[in-house]
Amino acid sequence: MTLLNEAQATAATSLTPTAFAAAEAHSAHNYHPLEVVISHAEGAWVTDVDGRRCLDMLAGYSALNFGHGHPALLSAAREQLDKVTLTSRAFVHDQFAEFTARLAAMCGKDMVLPMNTGAEAVETAIKVARKWGYDVKGVPADRAEIIVMAGNFHGRTTTIVGFSDDADARDGFGPFAPGFVMVPYADLAAIEAAITPNTVAVLVEPIQGESGVVIPGDDFLIGLRELCTRENVLFAADEIQAGLGRTGYTFACDHAGVKPDMYILGKALGGGIVPVSAVVADRDVLGVIGPGQHGSTFGGNPLACAVGTAVIELLETGEFQARAEALGQVLRDRLLAMVGKAPNKGIVGFRSRGLWAGVDIDPAVGTGREICERLLALGVLAKDTHGSTIRLAPPLVIAENDLHWALDQLEAAVSA
Repeated sequence: MTLLNEAQATAATSLTPTAFAAAEAHSAHNYHPLEVVISHAEGAWVTDVDGRRCLDMLAGYSALNFGHGHPALLSAAREQLDKVTLTSRAFVHDQFAEFTARLAAMCGKDMVLPMNTGAEAVETAIKVARKWGYDVKGVPADRAEIIVMAGNFHGRTTTIVGFSDDADARDGFGPFAPGFVMVPYADLAAIEAAITPNTVAVLVEPIQGESGVVIPGDDFLIGLRELCTRENVLFAADEIQAGLGRTGYTFACDHAGVKPDMYILGKALGGGIVPVSAVVADRDVLGVIGPGQHGSTFGGNPLACAVGTAVIELLETGEFQARAEALGQVLRDRLLAMVGKAPNKGIVGFRSRGLWAGVDIDPAVGTGREICERLLALGVLAKDTHGSTIRLAPPLVIAENDLHWALDQLEAAVSA
């Protein structure tokens, strides 16, 4: 049988097209997924309905920092499932105190306000910043302003997309909430010029993920910390994708040696098992929220707290931060060797920190989507963003030889 005939036979018996069509038939088309239907996963590898194994180089946008099915996280979840999974915050459960205390300690802060998704955590931070502005800073009622960055991605609620400059996220969903002032990303002078007596916070991603892993210089975060302190403005760091080991430190802000007034956390905090997010800050900030002013039925539930505590235990060892740093150097060296490589340019540039990279593809070679489709055919899962850029963010448990193999496939995909 020829290779062509083998390919035709495989396609004829594949379960993927039918399973993919069934998934699309009754769901809103708010995503444009690659044509793969995953049925099993372990570590950095997934298996689809046809038994084909693929290396996961996206890790759920950092939600799977510890890989698929990490034994310690599964054990914590299973143990809690047999006890109690939900009480609502009308009552206190026995997992809550340890989770909040250990998360606060890891962040070097006093208090934790747990929620579920990253967008909920950002919405929480917005409310807290405004309340702090009125109660503590003395901003006149309904005049609070928050400075945000161009190219930001903080979620998809109507408030959040209202201060996005991504047309796909924003167009068609207005009217939007006022009170947000946009400036160029990582432009300290522009931030300083935008601050008024009504400014209550600067909301910033220490590394912009959706924009293609855009990394500011450490001097920006240092300068922002100094500026916010001097102007009595809260520094709110959205570490939902960048935090919890991804960049080689516990938090991306750690690279610059700065601490924000508010950490906004999510994704990896739930270990890829259950949605867990949180805002973490000192008492003089989070203490402005009183009973009835904010909440969530599922926020801080027993299952979430049990898994979240297990995640914190993994991070407390420092193992995953060290792996991200060491393997991140491998990733960087391999990508550097690919930039502009003959016979075609293929990769024209990249930005990386730890096990996280935004890779810019020569449009003559293919769009980001086309390269991701080629990678899928080669057994690698990745995701495009903004046309010609692909994001690489493998689980921190990935083996070094698997990382090299994935990068070999990338080199093949851009050379096709």
